Amino acid sequence: MLASYIDQAMELAVYEIIEDNQTYWGEIPSVQEVWANYKTLEECRRELREAFSDWLALRLHLGLRIPVIAGINLSKLKV
Repeated sequence: MLASYIDQAMELAVYEIIEDNQTYWGEIPSVQEVWANYKTLEECRRELREAFSDWLALRLHLGLRIPVIAGINLSKLKV
């Protein structure tokens, strides 16, 4: 379920190129405070996935609210 949740969140990610320094910016709009910025799009995607995974692990550990993505509600999981 976690892998599916992460995959679905990454499908929602948006990317743009920052013209000033020719790097890529990526974020998941429904998830605040998770973003990445790297020289290549692939590196940006990889870093965004890692940042999102870390964010998710922390919120699960602390019992904080996690947004429902693609109908997957992780808040119903019991630790």
